[in-house]
Amino acid sequence: MRILAFFALFIFFAGLIFSESKKNNPYQTLNGKIFGTYYTVKIRTDKKDTRLPKIISNELNNVNSQMSVFDLSSEISQINNSPANQWIELSKDMQYILKNSYNIYKISDGAFDPTAGKLIDLWGFGTKGRIEKEPNEADIYDTLSLTGFDKIEFSEDFSRLKKQFDDVTINLSAIAKGYGVDKLSELLKGLGYNDFIIEIGGEVIAYGNKSDKIKGWNIGIVKPSEKSNETAFIVGIKDYAVATSGDYRNFFYVGEKKYSHTIDTRTGYPVKNNLLSVTVFHQKCMIADGLATAIMSMGEKEGLEFAEFNDLAVFMFVKTEDNKIKNIVSNKAKKLIEQ
Repeated sequence: MRILAFFALFIFFAGLIFSESKKNNPYQTLNGKIFGTYYTVKIRTDKKDTRLPKIISNELNNVNSQMSVFDLSSEISQINNSPANQWIELSKDMQYILKNSYNIYKISDGAFDPTAGKLIDLWGFGTKGRIEKEPNEADIYDTLSLTGFDKIEFSEDFSRLKKQFDDVTINLSAIAKGYGVDKLSELLKGLGYNDFIIEIGGEVIAYGNKSDKIKGWNIGIVKPSEKSNETAFIVGIKDYAVATSGDYRNFFYVGEKKYSHTIDTRTGYPVKNNLLSVTVFHQKCMIADGLATAIMSMGEKEGLEFAEFNDLAVFMFVKTEDNKIKNIVSNKAKKLIEQ
């Protein structure tokens, strides 16, 4: 699983105040920092809403305070700290995100698994901080016994859950940014905006058109590199989302050994395959986010088979044996490029 800070999102706001913007610059752009990364919201509009920066900032801060494992009072922390065999009532947001997480877990045969909280901590990507030596096999084995959605029972409507063991821990970092993108898009549409693009830490959703002449929005897919940002593909999307999972900039060393931040929850170890990054297109950014993590864990061959079987638009970058980078594009992704 990808290890980042994580969150959920919803807030109501009324009484918008608008001021006129310059006619030759019909956009309002908002930027900020959240979840340990940065966000950008660009709205095509000939009016400027002076209260939008506060609305969006409050929204994202509320998400962070609700879903962060680093906040002991958050809903996710309360779930993680609850005892076994006790039913816990879930908020509407948590019901939605856990139901979708469970669905991705099932279709990916566990390649995506948010119950990996203890594994995440064990490998130094969670609340415990960086590790100084590799965990031993016994600790990994014991932690794996606490991992898996089969360790959690949900009510039929996902309004409640109970854990099989006290130490079963949920970490939603692998889909939270995508979820936040989706919720911001719902917020903007609710405020009457039809043409906008939202990005949080590389996860993107685009609605409507950039201009009267340019239909949709252009998205660049970056070639994996620790140093540069070379664009490999330009894809035009409209009313669509995109998310990327990759290890080429998120890793750490213990001694001379390099560890990926993507944990394969089926083995208990950081993934060991030739995939450098996976980009997935989907109607929902949260789903794209989770699927990208799942495919990253699967590796090149299994990941492509999964993408084709589920008719997913997927771009993969793979490191070859001679240290070159090749790209692999699913059939549905090829159609996106051709549009």
